[in-house]
Amino acid sequence: MPNIQFTDIHNSTASNKVIIEKAKKVLLGNKKNGFTLPTNNKLYPAQWNWDSGFIALGYSYFNIKYAFDEISTLLKGQWKDGMIPHILFHDLNTNYYPNHTVWNCGNKIHSSGITQPPILAIMLKKILDKKTIENSEVFKIKSMIKKIKKYHEWLIKYRDPKKTGLVSILHPWESGYDNSPLWDYSMKEIKIEKNLKYKRGDNKVINPEYRPLDDDYDRYVTIKNHLRKNKYNPKSLYDKSMFNVVDVGFNSIFLKANKDLLKLLKKFNFEHKNIQKFILKSENQITKLYNKKKGVFTNYDLKNKKEISVPSITNYFILFADLKNQFINKKIIKNLKKHNKEKRYLFSSIKPNYNKFEEKRYWRGPVWINCNWIIYQGLKNKDKKFADKIKETTINLIRKSGFYEYYSCKTGKAFGASNFSWTASLFLDLLLDKQQS
Repeated sequence: MPNIQFTDIHNSTASNKVIIEKAKKVLLGNKKNGFTLPTNNKLYPAQWNWDSGFIALGYSYFNIKYAFDEISTLLKGQWKDGMIPHILFHDLNTNYYPNHTVWNCGNKIHSSGITQPPILAIMLKKILDKKTIENSEVFKIKSMIKKIKKYHEWLIKYRDPKKTGLVSILHPWESGYDNSPLWDYSMKEIKIEKNLKYKRGDNKVINPEYRPLDDDYDRYVTIKNHLRKNKYNPKSLYDKSMFNVVDVGFNSIFLKANKDLLKLLKKFNFEHKNIQKFILKSENQITKLYNKKKGVFTNYDLKNKKEISVPSITNYFILFADLKNQFINKKIIKNLKKHNKEKRYLFSSIKPNYNKFEEKRYWRGPVWINCNWIIYQGLKNKDKKFADKIKETTINLIRKSGFYEYYSCKTGKAFGASNFSWTASLFLDLLLDKQQS
């Protein structure tokens, strides 16, 4: 292992140095050839899309090559049409369900047939903003930008074919927050496939009370099977899919990603008119998801023509999108402060007084570090005092309970997978990024 040094570790206290080394150890312990596993157990034995984006940011603090490798390896799995899958199966000898044979996508690098929140442009820009670009790196960087642009154009073309300015997700897994109550209504409308046969393994690795219920998993698999039967054809699936939801969180991330991509395209002299045009439309259209009466943003189920109003923390990702509408921003921040103020640890994935809240279950209540990070980034220039509180409580939660997948908003107790890569990575960014102070 090469001798790795943090560039700004001299600014850290002795106690910081210890936990920084622990965070670094988590990332390097999960590292494979060119990519990093979400965790070192059997729960997630592959490369995940938005995990890799978060992970690359952490690597950038001590090894820029590893950061670029993480993104480049993910981009190697890009489909010919531009889609970047949510999972790449580099190791085919795994009992993970659903594995590459179940998806049966037929690509050179085996993958799933769906995508995940498009954060790569955000992470790449953030990494490049804090380093001097070497001449030897320009070709690699431009290649990454070109591929990310193609991915964004795929989302615009196939997930917004009616040119509304808002994109759809066609499976709860595409959101990244798979098991959220956000999807309960839409999922209940799905008729479970008859004679459904599969063997999940996640609830054998982790306590089943932390994982999705079998009934929910049946529907996940039913939707997945439907997508496979339609050969993952992006031209037809927008209308044919069993699940089609305009998600606030996904669209907020995409708007932010397009804004950051636009800056990268201009900096490296790429054509950018189509991205710029979509930003203008999206900036205007996303406000239509704002419920004036409740003062919050809500999802919309296109399949069933229904507004989905669930108090998910991901609704507040809209702050990340940096809307120009200051009135809405102030309303959103006001309600965000009420989200789980009665509980000790920010932010519960679902508001604690909601009837579907579960303290320990995957995406139905626990605190997730990536959500805190996204909201913190969105608040820095809008409410610095509140943003600093989020940053401090998030860092202290990790100090208290370690680098886990998620945590109780009541006690801070850790749940899910241990040695979780994006938790370690985002901890490093929160602690070491000078631009955040």
